[in-house]
Amino acid sequence: MELGLLTLGDHLTDPVTGARQTQAERHRGIVEQAVVAERSGFTSVHLGEHHFCDYILSAPPIVLAAIAERTTHLRLSTGVLLSANLDPVRVAEDYATLDLISGGRVEPVLGRGSFFPHTFAGFGQDASLAKQVFAENVELLVRLWSTENLTWSGTYHKPLANITTQPRPLQTPRPPMWVGAGTSLDSIELAARLGLGLMLPTVFGKPEDFRPMVDHYRAKWEEHGHDPRHQRVAACSHAWVAKDSAAARKQWEPRYKTYIDWVNQLIADSTGRPDISLGVFDFEDRCRTTAVCGSPAEMAHRINEIADILGLDTYLLKFDMGGMPYPEIAEAIALCGSEVLPQLM
Repeated sequence: MELGLLTLGDHLTDPVTGARQTQAERHRGIVEQAVVAERSGFTSVHLGEHHFCDYILSAPPIVLAAIAERTTHLRLSTGVLLSANLDPVRVAEDYATLDLISGGRVEPVLGRGSFFPHTFAGFGQDASLAKQVFAENVELLVRLWSTENLTWSGTYHKPLANITTQPRPLQTPRPPMWVGAGTSLDSIELAARLGLGLMLPTVFGKPEDFRPMVDHYRAKWEEHGHDPRHQRVAACSHAWVAKDSAAARKQWEPRYKTYIDWVNQLIADSTGRPDISLGVFDFEDRCRTTAVCGSPAEMAHRINEIADILGLDTYLLKFDMGGMPYPEIAEAIALCGSEVLPQLM
């Protein structure tokens, strides 16, 4: 089991201390987390992308470039890259540049990002076309990275004539790629058809609810003639670990509640529908279902349990939320590396 570190960059006031980091401190803390994660045995770092809200991490390739200069082997990824909003030609250039300066460590997760319609409004885009634009842009990115002198015609992007994006990525035939999906059969089938990994959004539901999607992905993968050994399936959880269960819960619960309450309000403001949310905050229920919290032994047991349910090879953990101070985050990452990682299957 490989562990990845996930952060979405929420910029909130700590309900315990009342402190609020500056935006500069928040970004610098993300870089420092990644450095600790590599030292602690994590395989990858995944930076979310949001716009026009207090998720202030809007430029993942820039922050990943800073991380690249402080690390040597950590895989540089996203969680997710908003492929329905971004021009795939520019994405190909930006992330190929990152691949070069990092020594070939780029591995993006691509997603629709339609959970927050305000992003489409801010960019002057039509959210109702997100599914179709996403599928076209993902396929075009694969082609741009795999083919030189590309001539291409689609529905939403202007035609390309004999285009070779520069620079070329260091990894050949192209960097590994994932599709973030778990509820849309279209996105699951897109990942399988193109031979891309499947990143499940398990922060939004019980792991067992995603098992049918995993089975569908694996069946479609084989239908398209891909080698079963190259399938990749990953999941993610809000997470916290401390030396014992009581300490973990005491330290994390107020920060987690602040985060969930804020996300629910953000969803309501963005969609205009207060009935769409992550649900009423019930800490113990979340720790039994969608989140992972407790002692190292408890965390390892739960990750192994979820990995068995879904047939995972990669698991992402999101520690930094709700204003949690960087020193406490760094301690949790290090503890996870020293005492949780050795217990994983």
